[in-house]
This record gives sequence, structure tokens and C-alpha cells, in this order.
Amino acid sequence: METHEIVIVGAGSAGLATAALLRRAGFEPLLLEAGPEPGAAWRSRYDRLRLHTPRLLSGLPGRRIPRRYGRWVSRDDLIAYFREYAQAERLDVRTGVRVERIDPDGEAWLLHTADGALRAETAIVATGYNAAPRIPDWPGRDGFTGELVHSSSYRNAEPYRGRDVLVVGGGNSGAEIATDVAEGGASRTRLSVRTPPQIVRRATAGIPAQVIGMALRTLPADWVDPVSKAIRRLAIPDLAPYGLPRPELGLRSAFLATGTVPILDVGIVEAIRRRLVEVVAAVEAFDGDEVLLADGSRLAPDAVIAATGFHAGLEPLVGHLGVLGPRGLPLRTDGEPALPGLWFVGFVPTLGGQLREGSIAARKVAEAVAAAMRAPAGAYTAVVGT
Repeated sequence: METHEIVIVGAGSAGLATAALLRRAGFEPLLLEAGPEPGAAWRSRYDRLRLHTPRLLSGLPGRRIPRRYGRWVSRDDLIAYFREYAQAERLDVRTGVRVERIDPDGEAWLLHTADGALRAETAIVATGYNAAPRIPDWPGRDGFTGELVHSSSYRNAEPYRGRDVLVVGGGNSGAEIATDVAEGGASRTRLSVRTPPQIVRRATAGIPAQVIGMALRTLPADWVDPVSKAIRRLAIPDLAPYGLPRPELGLRSAFLATGTVPILDVGIVEAIRRRLVEVVAAVEAFDGDEVLLADGSRLAPDAVIAATGFHAGLEPLVGHLGVLGPRGLPLRTDGEPALPGLWFVGFVPTLGGQLREGSIAARKVAEAVAAAMRAPAGAYTAVVGT
């Protein structure tokens, strides 16, 4: 059976960061990536995608994203950076290998893949909380005669030119895809929203929303909601006449309740004000070629794009180990082992930016794992991340 001192299965941002930090600590991790390249999950996102966090706050440990990629890094440039990072850090990345299940093996762990199992004494899971698409089980969904796809299948607006499109979901993906479809020539674009979303400018007076979010975290907890509401009133026009009232909850309360980050406006506000995108009620069901909404109305779109989010998809991998909470996320993460020798990194939703906070979490885990490996009893490590 193949064995390694450190194995990292999957080479997303958290896995790459953890591997680089462990390598600098004197270890030689192997990364197993399910896709064809480091950061492969980003390749499946839509063409228009750019980071909502600025370049200077989005780099992995030890190497900034190159200036040539601009302030707001595109999807393809981010993937190029991941590839360059892996090469510069001399990380051993093995692509096309998916870990399907992790089982205990005495004091070690077995990592099962289609090509057989690898043995390691410590496993660090870094697959992320956006690994598996989620589509609600709407009544009548399977009988819908129009086109129904998840946003993970959306690339650009060309296939929807001249068509009536309904985008479902009031998050960042829904807002950006609706804007893209409308600007790309759809005959009609509607955005279905259940709960009025938090909306902030990607940058206000030149200050990135990420920096503002980091500053808000330093305020007393009961100040955050009032301050965030005031910022929205100043930065975002009233969209209530267009069917999108301001939410009752402030930014902090909404995040604690749902775990979702606010919409970073890169065009949706103007698209709604220009009525390029029409806001409609939540989807309740499907009926043949029609979509039934919560307000009792019916639509007959040619295509429905479900920007209804993702979940971690950890159940097949570790669900049998009793380490997951009710939302399918690890109960213990980012520096604290879930079980002896089993670690998770990068599974905490944050307002501080996924890449920045993931790197902070990676540092905690790498330090803890390195300390465990150097302990007198010894520790044999595998880092599992996609």
C-alpha cells in the first residue's frame, strides 16, 4: 500500500496554503487533486467571475498575486496564480485523484480512491464548503418542460440570448448571472428572491468591502448592525419600488442566521434600476412549463438557472465518522482535530474573504499538525483537501 508522510488530497486554496506552510516547516506533503489542475473547482465557475476581494488581500501565504492580474482578479488569472504558487512552492500535486472515503486504520487513516487506498496517520480535510451543488426539491421539478440547470453549469450568456430566463437565488452568483444574462441579450431576465439580501458595494469611496468588513469585526457586536444599515442607506439606493426592499436584519444578524455573505454589487443594482432584471417572488413549485411563485403568480420561462448555492458534500467522505454538524460542516475545525489525527481546514464561512481567512486557518492547522508530528509519540500525516 502506498504511504506518504503527508498527503494533501485536493489542491484548492486551503489545501495549497496548508501544504506550503507544512513544507516550510520541513515536511514533504503530497497533494491529491480530484480535478486536472490546482484550484480546479474555480474552473467550473462562470466566465464573468472575478474575486470580490482585492488582489493584495487574496494571496496565499508567502506569495502575493502578481500585479499584472489587476485589482479584482479574474477566474482564469486566479487559477493561473494557483498553478504558479504550486510550482514556486515546489508542491507535489497529483491531479485526477479523488478521495472517496476516509476510514480509521488503527492509529492511522485509510484514504480510499478509485485507484486504491493510501495510508496516513493524520488526515486534514480541506474540501471547502462549496463542493457540491444544491438544487431544492421543488414540487414538480422533474416534470418541468423547460430547461433547468444549476448555476455551476452556467458559463456565459450566449446560450440564453433571445430567451426568457428566470434566475433563482438572491446571492452573489444569482445577482451576477442575472446581470450577465440580461446584458448578454436575453429577451427577459427575472431574479427570484425569497428574502431581501444584504447588498454592499464592492468598493465604497475606493475602500474595498472586505476592508470595511474587517473593520466592522473590530466594533462591539451590537454596533455592527446599525453601522452596516447606515452604510447601505448611503451607498445603495432604495430598491423597494423595484421589488427588493431593504432587509430588516443588519449585516451581522443576517450572517449569523444564514451563514451567507452579502451581495457585492458589480452591476445588479443598476440592472434592477434600469429594469433589465426584474425581481420576482420566491419559487414554490413547477407545473409543466410553468413556475409557481410564492405570491401566487405563474411564469413560463424558457430556462431556469438555480443559483441556489452549494454544500460541503462531506457525507460520503466522513459522514460515517460522527464529525459533522447539522449543516453538514465539521464540528471542529481550523486548528482543533475532529478526531485524533483527523483535521479540517477552511470550512468556516466568513465576511473577511474566503482566500484570506482560509490562509489564516491553514496557518493554524499547519502549526498544530507540525507540532503533533514532532511530539514524542510521533505522528504520520495526510492532508486531504480539494
